[in-house]
Amino acid sequence: MKQLSSFTALTAALLLAGCQAVNTTSGGAVGVERKQYMFSMLSSQEVNQMYAQSYQQTLGEAASKGKLDRSSTNAKRLQAITDRLIAKAPIFRPDAAQWQWEVNLIKSDELNANCGPGGKIFFYSGLMDRLNLTDDEIAAIMGHEMAHALREHSREAMSKAYGLGLAKQGAGALLGLGEGTMAIADAAVEYGMTLPNSRGNENEADLIGLELAARAGYNPNAAISLWQKMAQASNGAPPEFMSTHPSSSSRIAALQAAIPKVMPLYEQAKAAR
Repeated sequence: MKQLSSFTALTAALLLAGCQAVNTTSGGAVGVERKQYMFSMLSSQEVNQMYAQSYQQTLGEAASKGKLDRSSTNAKRLQAITDRLIAKAPIFRPDAAQWQWEVNLIKSDELNANCGPGGKIFFYSGLMDRLNLTDDEIAAIMGHEMAHALREHSREAMSKAYGLGLAKQGAGALLGLGEGTMAIADAAVEYGMTLPNSRGNENEADLIGLELAARAGYNPNAAISLWQKMAQASNGAPPEFMSTHPSSSSRIAALQAAIPKVMPLYEQAKAAR
Protein backbone atom coordinates (compact mmCIF):
# COMPACT_ATOMS: atom_id res chain seq x y z
CA MET A 1 0.00 0.00 0.00
CA LYS A 2 2.86 2.39 0.80
CA GLN A 3 4.47 1.71 -2.58
CA LEU A 4 1.17 2.34 -4.37
CA SER A 5 0.61 5.54 -2.39
CA SER A 6 4.12 6.80 -3.17
CA PHE A 7 3.68 5.93 -6.85
CA THR A 8 0.36 7.79 -7.02
CA ALA A 9 1.84 10.82 -5.28
CA LEU A 10 4.81 10.85 -7.67
CA THR A 11 2.52 10.62 -10.68
CA ALA A 12 0.34 13.44 -9.38
CA ALA A 13 3.38 15.62 -8.67
CA LEU A 14 4.77 15.09 -12.16
CA LEU A 15 1.41 15.82 -13.76
CA LEU A 16 1.03 19.02 -11.75
CA ALA A 17 4.57 20.07 -12.64
CA GLY A 18 3.71 19.87 -16.33
CA CYS A 19 0.41 21.71 -15.97
CA GLN A 20 -0.10 25.47 -16.02
CA ALA A 21 -3.13 27.46 -14.90
CA VAL A 22 -3.86 30.09 -17.54
CA ASN A 23 -6.67 32.31 -18.74
CA THR A 24 -6.34 32.40 -22.50
CA THR A 25 -8.50 35.49 -23.01
CA SER A 26 -9.48 38.63 -21.19
CA GLY A 27 -12.88 38.47 -19.53
CA GLY A 28 -14.48 41.14 -21.69
CA ALA A 29 -17.83 42.71 -20.91
CA VAL A 30 -19.37 39.24 -20.58
CA GLY A 31 -16.91 38.27 -17.84
CA VAL A 32 -15.46 34.91 -18.90
CA GLU A 33 -12.75 34.46 -16.26
CA ARG A 34 -12.38 30.68 -15.79
CA LYS A 35 -8.82 29.42 -15.28
CA GLN A 36 -7.77 26.70 -17.71
CA TYR A 37 -5.18 23.99 -17.13
CA MET A 38 -2.80 23.35 -20.01
CA PHE A 39 0.17 21.02 -20.31
CA SER A 40 3.29 23.11 -20.83
CA MET A 41 4.70 20.39 -23.10
CA LEU A 42 1.73 20.99 -25.42
CA SER A 43 2.27 24.55 -26.61
CA SER A 44 -0.22 26.72 -28.46
CA GLN A 45 2.16 26.88 -31.41
CA GLU A 46 2.40 23.09 -31.65
CA VAL A 47 -1.37 22.65 -31.54
CA ASN A 48 -1.88 25.38 -34.13
CA GLN A 49 0.66 23.77 -36.45
CA MET A 50 -0.93 20.35 -36.10
CA TYR A 51 -4.34 21.71 -36.93
CA ALA A 52 -3.06 23.83 -39.82
CA GLN A 53 -1.71 20.68 -41.49
CA SER A 54 -5.02 18.88 -41.05
CA TYR A 55 -6.89 21.94 -42.30
CA GLN A 56 -4.88 22.14 -45.51
CA GLN A 57 -5.40 18.43 -46.12
CA THR A 58 -9.16 18.82 -45.72
CA LEU A 59 -9.14 21.84 -48.04
CA GLY A 60 -7.32 19.81 -50.67
CA GLU A 61 -9.86 17.01 -50.42
CA ALA A 62 -12.76 19.45 -50.70
CA ALA A 63 -11.19 21.14 -53.72
CA SER A 64 -10.64 17.81 -55.47
CA LYS A 65 -14.34 17.04 -55.06
CA GLY A 66 -15.43 20.47 -56.29
CA LYS A 67 -16.81 21.40 -52.87
CA LEU A 68 -14.53 24.33 -52.06
CA ASP A 69 -16.22 27.67 -52.79
CA ARG A 70 -13.91 30.67 -52.92
CA SER A 71 -15.57 32.86 -55.51
CA SER A 72 -19.35 32.93 -55.06
CA THR A 73 -21.29 35.85 -53.63
CA ASN A 74 -21.77 33.89 -50.39
CA ALA A 75 -18.04 33.15 -50.14
CA LYS A 76 -17.20 36.85 -50.48
CA ARG A 77 -19.94 37.73 -48.01
CA LEU A 78 -18.57 35.24 -45.51
CA GLN A 79 -15.04 36.62 -45.90
CA ALA A 80 -16.22 40.19 -45.29
CA ILE A 81 -18.06 39.22 -42.11
CA THR A 82 -15.12 37.19 -40.86
CA ASP A 83 -12.67 40.03 -41.50
CA ARG A 84 -14.71 42.36 -39.28
CA LEU A 85 -14.76 39.79 -36.47
CA ILE A 86 -11.04 39.03 -36.81
CA ALA A 87 -10.28 42.74 -36.38
CA LYS A 88 -11.86 42.57 -32.90
CA ALA A 89 -10.27 39.29 -31.77
CA PRO A 90 -7.15 40.99 -30.27
CA ILE A 91 -9.42 42.66 -27.71
CA PHE A 92 -9.72 39.23 -26.11
CA ARG A 93 -6.13 38.12 -26.76
CA PRO A 94 -3.54 40.40 -28.37
CA ASP A 95 -1.56 37.58 -30.01
CA ALA A 96 -4.58 36.76 -32.19
CA ALA A 97 -3.49 39.70 -34.35
CA GLN A 98 -0.56 37.53 -35.51
CA TRP A 99 -2.60 34.41 -36.22
CA GLN A 100 -2.84 33.24 -39.82
CA TRP A 101 -6.63 33.42 -39.93
CA GLU A 102 -8.36 31.69 -42.82
CA VAL A 103 -12.00 31.04 -43.70
CA ASN A 104 -13.34 28.73 -46.40
CA LEU A 105 -16.86 27.95 -47.52
CA ILE A 106 -17.60 24.27 -48.11
CA LYS A 107 -20.46 23.25 -50.39
CA SER A 108 -22.52 20.93 -48.20
CA ASP A 109 -26.08 20.69 -46.90
CA GLU A 110 -24.75 20.19 -43.37
CA LEU A 111 -25.58 22.68 -40.65
CA ASN A 112 -21.97 22.93 -39.62
CA ALA A 113 -19.12 25.34 -38.94
CA ASN A 114 -15.81 25.15 -37.13
CA CYS A 115 -12.92 27.40 -36.16
CA GLY A 116 -9.93 25.29 -35.23
CA PRO A 117 -6.76 26.21 -33.34
CA GLY A 118 -4.95 29.21 -34.77
CA GLY A 119 -8.02 30.59 -36.55
CA LYS A 120 -8.61 28.06 -39.34
CA ILE A 121 -12.31 28.22 -40.20
CA PHE A 122 -14.72 26.02 -42.14
CA PHE A 123 -18.25 27.20 -42.83
CA TYR A 124 -20.75 24.96 -44.58
CA SER A 125 -23.09 26.38 -47.21
CA GLY A 126 -26.04 24.49 -45.70
CA LEU A 127 -26.12 27.02 -42.87
CA MET A 128 -26.64 29.89 -45.29
CA ASP A 129 -28.94 28.10 -47.70
CA ARG A 130 -31.18 26.12 -45.36
CA LEU A 131 -31.51 28.78 -42.66
CA ASN A 132 -31.50 31.84 -44.95
CA LEU A 133 -29.08 33.56 -42.59
CA THR A 134 -28.68 37.32 -42.29
CA ASP A 135 -25.21 38.82 -41.94
CA ASP A 136 -25.89 39.32 -38.23
CA GLU A 137 -26.79 35.63 -37.82
CA ILE A 138 -23.69 34.52 -39.72
CA ALA A 139 -21.65 36.71 -37.37
CA ALA A 140 -23.32 35.03 -34.39
CA ILE A 141 -22.17 31.60 -35.61
CA MET A 142 -18.74 32.82 -36.63
CA GLY A 143 -18.18 34.67 -33.36
CA HIS A 144 -19.09 31.54 -31.40
CA GLU A 145 -16.68 29.38 -33.39
CA MET A 146 -13.86 31.92 -33.23
CA ALA A 147 -14.34 32.10 -29.46
CA HIS A 148 -13.52 28.37 -29.20
CA ALA A 149 -10.19 29.06 -30.90
CA LEU A 150 -9.45 32.16 -28.81
CA ARG A 151 -10.12 30.20 -25.63
CA GLU A 152 -8.02 27.28 -26.95
CA HIS A 153 -10.70 24.77 -26.05
CA SER A 154 -9.08 22.13 -28.28
CA ARG A 155 -5.73 22.47 -26.52
CA GLU A 156 -7.49 22.35 -23.17
CA ALA A 157 -9.28 19.12 -24.13
CA MET A 158 -6.03 17.66 -25.43
CA SER A 159 -4.27 18.57 -22.17
CA LYS A 160 -6.96 16.79 -20.16
CA ALA A 161 -6.81 13.70 -22.35
CA TYR A 162 -3.03 13.70 -22.30
CA GLY A 163 -2.91 14.08 -18.53
CA LEU A 164 -5.43 11.27 -17.96
CA GLY A 165 -3.56 9.01 -20.33
CA LEU A 166 -0.24 9.65 -18.64
CA ALA A 167 -1.78 9.06 -15.23
CA LYS A 168 -2.99 5.66 -16.41
CA GLN A 169 0.37 4.81 -17.92
CA GLY A 170 2.17 5.86 -14.76
CA ALA A 171 4.98 8.25 -13.95
CA GLY A 172 7.41 6.39 -16.18
CA ALA A 173 5.59 7.53 -19.29
CA LEU A 174 6.36 11.12 -18.38
CA LEU A 175 10.09 10.52 -18.46
CA GLY A 176 10.40 9.74 -22.17
CA LEU A 177 8.58 9.51 -25.49
CA GLY A 178 8.23 5.77 -25.92
CA GLU A 179 5.46 4.03 -27.83
CA GLY A 180 3.04 4.31 -24.93
CA THR A 181 3.49 8.05 -24.58
CA MET A 182 3.29 8.61 -28.32
CA ALA A 183 0.03 6.65 -28.43
CA ILE A 184 -1.32 8.84 -25.65
CA ALA A 185 -0.29 11.96 -27.56
CA ASP A 186 -2.00 10.73 -30.73
CA ALA A 187 -5.17 9.95 -28.78
CA ALA A 188 -5.07 13.38 -27.15
CA VAL A 189 -4.81 15.10 -30.52
CA GLU A 190 -7.79 13.12 -31.84
CA TYR A 191 -9.76 13.86 -28.68
CA GLY A 192 -9.04 17.56 -28.72
CA MET A 193 -9.63 18.10 -32.42
CA THR A 194 -12.67 15.95 -33.15
CA LEU A 195 -14.92 15.55 -30.12
CA PRO A 196 -17.63 18.10 -29.29
CA ASN A 197 -16.89 20.75 -26.71
CA SER A 198 -18.18 20.50 -23.14
CA ARG A 199 -21.25 22.44 -22.07
CA GLY A 200 -19.08 24.83 -20.09
CA ASN A 201 -16.92 25.54 -23.12
CA GLU A 202 -20.00 26.02 -25.29
CA ASN A 203 -21.31 28.60 -22.82
CA GLU A 204 -18.01 30.47 -22.90
CA ALA A 205 -18.07 30.48 -26.70
CA ASP A 206 -21.64 31.78 -26.67
CA LEU A 207 -20.72 34.69 -24.41
CA ILE A 208 -17.44 35.68 -26.07
CA GLY A 209 -18.94 35.17 -29.52
CA LEU A 210 -21.84 37.44 -28.62
CA GLU A 211 -19.47 40.20 -27.55
CA LEU A 212 -17.15 39.68 -30.52
CA ALA A 213 -20.04 40.08 -32.96
CA ALA A 214 -21.36 43.15 -31.10
CA ARG A 215 -17.95 44.84 -31.16
CA ALA A 216 -17.77 44.18 -34.90
CA GLY A 217 -21.08 45.97 -35.39
CA TYR A 218 -23.41 42.99 -35.68
CA ASN A 219 -26.69 43.00 -33.78
CA PRO A 220 -26.38 40.61 -30.79
CA ASN A 221 -30.13 39.94 -30.94
CA ALA A 222 -29.39 37.91 -34.07
CA ALA A 223 -28.10 35.16 -31.79
CA ILE A 224 -31.70 34.67 -30.64
CA SER A 225 -33.21 34.48 -34.12
CA LEU A 226 -30.35 32.19 -35.16
CA TRP A 227 -31.15 29.67 -32.44
CA GLN A 228 -34.83 29.84 -33.18
CA LYS A 229 -34.00 28.90 -36.77
CA MET A 230 -31.64 26.18 -35.56
CA ALA A 231 -34.34 24.69 -33.36
CA GLN A 232 -36.83 24.62 -36.23
CA ALA A 233 -34.36 23.11 -38.69
CA SER A 234 -33.16 20.49 -36.21
CA ASN A 235 -36.54 19.59 -34.68
CA GLY A 236 -35.56 21.15 -31.37
CA ALA A 237 -32.12 19.53 -31.19
CA PRO A 238 -28.88 21.44 -31.72
CA PRO A 239 -26.76 20.66 -34.81
CA GLU A 240 -23.96 18.15 -34.42
CA PHE A 241 -21.21 20.74 -34.02
CA MET A 242 -22.94 22.11 -30.90
CA SER A 243 -24.55 18.91 -29.69
CA THR A 244 -23.20 19.01 -26.13
CA HIS A 245 -24.90 22.28 -25.30
CA PRO A 246 -28.24 22.42 -23.47
CA SER A 247 -31.46 22.73 -25.43
CA SER A 248 -32.07 25.70 -27.69
CA SER A 249 -34.51 27.18 -25.16
CA SER A 250 -31.85 27.13 -22.40
CA ARG A 251 -29.29 28.60 -24.73
CA ILE A 252 -31.63 31.38 -25.86
CA ALA A 253 -32.41 32.27 -22.22
CA ALA A 254 -28.68 32.54 -21.41
CA LEU A 255 -28.03 34.68 -24.47
CA GLN A 256 -30.97 36.97 -23.66
CA ALA A 257 -29.52 37.52 -20.18
CA ALA A 258 -26.13 38.49 -21.65
CA ILE A 259 -27.32 40.76 -24.47
CA PRO A 260 -27.74 43.88 -22.25
CA LYS A 261 -24.02 43.64 -21.39
CA VAL A 262 -22.95 43.89 -25.04
CA MET A 263 -25.69 46.07 -26.55
CA PRO A 264 -23.79 49.32 -25.76
CA LEU A 265 -20.77 47.91 -27.62
CA TYR A 266 -22.97 47.21 -30.64
CA GLU A 267 -24.45 50.71 -30.54
CA GLN A 268 -20.96 52.23 -30.40
CA ALA A 269 -19.75 50.11 -33.31
CA LYS A 270 -22.87 50.89 -35.32
CA ALA A 271 -22.43 54.63 -34.76
CA ALA A 272 -18.76 54.42 -35.75
CA ARG A 273 -19.64 52.73 -39.03
